Amino acid sequence: MISVYINNIKVEVEEGTTILSAAQKAGIKIPTLCFVEGKTPQGACRVCVVQVEGAKTLVASCCTPAADNMKIFTNTKRVREARRNVVELLLSEHDGDCKTCDRNNDCELQELARELGINTISYQGEKTQKTIDNSTPALTRDSGKCIKCRRCVTVCNEVQSVGSLFPQGRGFDTTIGPAFSRDLDSVVCVQCGQCAAICPVGAITEKNDIDEVWAAIDNPEKFVVVQTAPAIRAALGECFGYEPGTLVTGKMVTALRQLGFDAVFDTNFTADLTIMEEGTELLMRLKKALVDKQKVALPQFTSCCPAWIKFAEHFYSDMLDNISSCKSPQQMFGSVAKTYYAKKIGKKVEDMVVVSIMPCTAKKFENQRWEMNDSGLRDVDYVLTTRELGRMIMQAGMDFKSLPDGKMDSPLGMSSGAADIFANTGGVMEAAIRTAYEIVTGKELPLDGLHVEPIMGLDGVKKASLKITGTLKEWSFLEGVELKVAVVHTLSNARKIIEAVKNGEVFHFIEVMSCPGGCISGGGQPRFTDNSIRLKRIQAIYKEDEGKKIRKSHENPEIKQIYKEFLGEPLSHKSHKLLHTKYTART
Repeated sequence: MISVYINNIKVEVEEGTTILSAAQKAGIKIPTLCFVEGKTPQGACRVCVVQVEGAKTLVASCCTPAADNMKIFTNTKRVREARRNVVELLLSEHDGDCKTCDRNNDCELQELARELGINTISYQGEKTQKTIDNSTPALTRDSGKCIKCRRCVTVCNEVQSVGSLFPQGRGFDTTIGPAFSRDLDSVVCVQCGQCAAICPVGAITEKNDIDEVWAAIDNPEKFVVVQTAPAIRAALGECFGYEPGTLVTGKMVTALRQLGFDAVFDTNFTADLTIMEEGTELLMRLKKALVDKQKVALPQFTSCCPAWIKFAEHFYSDMLDNISSCKSPQQMFGSVAKTYYAKKIGKKVEDMVVVSIMPCTAKKFENQRWEMNDSGLRDVDYVLTTRELGRMIMQAGMDFKSLPDGKMDSPLGMSSGAADIFANTGGVMEAAIRTAYEIVTGKELPLDGLHVEPIMGLDGVKKASLKITGTLKEWSFLEGVELKVAVVHTLSNARKIIEAVKNGEVFHFIEVMSCPGGCISGGGQPRFTDNSIRLKRIQAIYKEDEGKKIRKSHENPEIKQIYKEFLGEPLSHKSHKLLHTKYTART
């Protein structure tokens, strides 16, 4: 440990700690624009400069290690003026109109200018050249608003290991984007939206589909249903001033109904359906391997995350057979809404519109995949992010906090607690284990609170094993088998686990989520997200799970009903047609 003095306050930190981290420990705020928690500091924006006694120049606190007895000052006149100059220069280049930008009042550059007391811009010069890239279904890039902070570069390269975005050129002519100034659709981009989530301004955002959804709602000839992903209920409140991790499920349902949706359902219903299909698929793969001695693609990977699927199609096409053939819960919902539910209420498929509220921008890509039309038309018509839903509620003039709690409609609105935890890293795996273990043994999972603790939390790669004993007769081939599972979040960690598998490490089932912490910090969730906020959302989701009477997917009575009335059984011919898919190798 070493001692440093920040604004004459003594702080003890570990040797090697940066000045920025030391200040955070002391509760002293130093503004940043380029800094990404837990990743290599760049010192690119120079907003975080501080004054160190004895140093000739100001230093960037994000990348300068603290030294023993160092005396640091974060708010001297010299520091304040330097920060103001940096931000004024950024504003002078910034080609964005705050009055019409969707980041107005949610913009870190705007907030920083306000904090620094910038009322006028001293520098009147050339603006950044403006180009708009609308080439992908999920994301919009506006180069004129880019402040070249390089956060998107860090997250795309270090967190997701995709490498779509890089800085090009030098000085004022620097641009951030795909190589050779190409559009995103011409390079490998999984459309996870982490670049949009971490961008401090409006340079990268989700593609806005609000007007299309309003048009569908306003069309009297259309019956418009909406589904809400589990992660939404723990984050939507942040759009209206609630603390991160506040559950607003009931208010969300009421808001959706008041917006004019004809039926309000829960993607959790098809999360439970996913467990029935994906869990059965895993058991069948194990049976073929252990009983029939067939060569089977193991381990089986989960298929809920569309950015992970696209990543595998690009980088690991030789592993596509290992991915579950199940569609994601979003796409399963579209299929059953336009078939099973449409028949129940006497609606033609062409008169139904299915809207998804998702934490994820990649869902906007997924619903437009060519194969997602097993209902006869596109299964899911429009996808809105959490942020878009927040804006839509504001457009309708609702006082969200005063709304009463509503309830989901039936029969696609009931779900188990297991479906809720799909929002968290490790949640899909835990939900699958809860059901698969009980199917195989006839007994409840012998774990405290049904939680599989080794796969909970924010570690990037988590592993667990569970020895199966006391199996029912039809599953006796699994007696004594040690089921080995792994859970990863972020695509750089997906690379690590795939390479481990290729090097001989044995797993039976692996969950992959593209976004840090899982869907709770998806590319379409409210900004700004760090681990403290992720943990609050995660705990809220576990609270939702623990508060339900039904906490296992196979116990959901509406799941039993849809199999009895429509699907038959998991992996039946009808379920294969509506609930399963295939993947495509991409260059």
